[in-house]
Amino acid sequence: MTAAAPLPAPLPRPGGTRLLPAGTGTLLRLALRRDRVTIPVWVAANALMVLSMPGTLESLYGTPAARAALVRQMEAAASLRAMTGPLFGDSPGALTAWRVGVYAALLAAAMSLLVVVRHTRDEEESGRQELTASGAVGRRAPLTAALLTAALANGLLALLVAAGLAGQGAAGAVALGLGVAGVGMVFATAAAVAAQLTESARLARGLTAAVLGAAFVLRAAGDSAAADGASVWTWLSPLGWVEHLRPFAGERWWVLALFAAAVLAQGTAAYLLAGRRDLGMSFLPTRPGPAAGRLGTAGALAWRLQRGALLGWGVGFLLAGAVYGGLTEGASGLVGDSERAREIVERMGGGTGLTDAFVATTTGMLGLVAALFAVASVLRLSGEESSGRAEPVLAASVGRVRWAAGHLAVAFGGAALLMVLAGAGFAAGYGRDVPGVLAACLVQVPAVWVIGGVAVLLYGALPRGASAAWAVAVAVLLLGWIGPALDLPSAVLDASPFAHLPKLPGEAMRWGPPAALTGLAALLTAAGLAALRRRDLAS
Repeated sequence: MTAAAPLPAPLPRPGGTRLLPAGTGTLLRLALRRDRVTIPVWVAANALMVLSMPGTLESLYGTPAARAALVRQMEAAASLRAMTGPLFGDSPGALTAWRVGVYAALLAAAMSLLVVVRHTRDEEESGRQELTASGAVGRRAPLTAALLTAALANGLLALLVAAGLAGQGAAGAVALGLGVAGVGMVFATAAAVAAQLTESARLARGLTAAVLGAAFVLRAAGDSAAADGASVWTWLSPLGWVEHLRPFAGERWWVLALFAAAVLAQGTAAYLLAGRRDLGMSFLPTRPGPAAGRLGTAGALAWRLQRGALLGWGVGFLLAGAVYGGLTEGASGLVGDSERAREIVERMGGGTGLTDAFVATTTGMLGLVAALFAVASVLRLSGEESSGRAEPVLAASVGRVRWAAGHLAVAFGGAALLMVLAGAGFAAGYGRDVPGVLAACLVQVPAVWVIGGVAVLLYGALPRGASAAWAVAVAVLLLGWIGPALDLPSAVLDASPFAHLPKLPGEAMRWGPPAALTGLAALLTAAGLAALRRRDLAS
């Protein structure tokens, strides 16, 4: 008898002896390629906001006496500390960290949670991860690639902030950059945990965004309670940890250990959960619906899909309006004796008095944020199409325009509702000139609709480039936020539809610009729907 042939050596298990799970590098390159536009836009916008502040603040508070007076005003103004945080020093660098540190960290957190959910739960929900998992890909490779993508984005942001502010003090610049990136990674790992717990990418984003909102509220409550930031509520919020780092004001490097501990704990939890569930499953499965369907129209389905997001945005706008309304009486304290600060506020909100200009400015900022909701709601159409959920609906007796109209009703009607809620909150917090405040909020709606119309046009005509609507919305947001402070030419500022609106309540109402913007929004929406009818659906 001949000897039996030896058995072949077993194939190595994916990720068995690797530092990273098998396939992580390939998935990382794929994630970076897919986000080659969105991540640079997020990082550049955030870095530009931070780096533009030193020069602006030096022009507002150019003397040591003016900066010292601002420090004293912030110690006495609890409502202002709730909005911007405590001020620990009077150098231009310390003023920069005070003015934009929390908000830069907030944007980094938003970017990070979107990136992680996009490359984990979104991939599972669409079925693409099942295809990649059929190859030599480790179980935790998608999660690892998503976290590495977020880490690279936050690392780039930290590098830009540190390099751009090095002239104000190298130690403070590094501390601020690391603090902003640290908050981003805390919420990246939080999103990774949420992606394991939930079966829906939308719910994972919503849960992480709710945690982010709670962190902002805790920080605001703590800062309003204690001028030195020593409140326990501030210590409970990762956004408060950025303040406790004290960039440019005697850095506390040990606070970075809090970021590292939170990232390590949440990352470990995400990896343990990822190894204990099947692909596509979750620890909080979606509840089954009723045996007999209760959604008889495409509009009812759109409302069911988007009502949770609209509720969350609505609560946020109501609270934001109340906060800004409460700050209106202290508008003079916010700008102090700086004529330059007064000029900027009046340039943003009209030159008819500081209080009216402050109302117009803050309601305009709420309108800019409402445009982000409009874009997100419109692009829900793209998500329904790319995931294949739109195809069964359209296979019945439902036309494309009728299907899209349900989501557009939520997008455009919801944006108007958000501004009504913001006006109600503002009126409650301010307690004066209720009709004028409500008018100042509602006049923003036509400009919001224009941004939504751009999103409809991009989705209908260029479905693969529909995400460019985010770039349009962010560009408009930056023009409205930092454009006046940078003294940009009027021709540049006029590129934003918000620049053409009357500055209520100080100015007289002019009906021409809102009517023209409403007509433009209708034309853009009609063109987008016409293009949708003529193209093939994404497969």
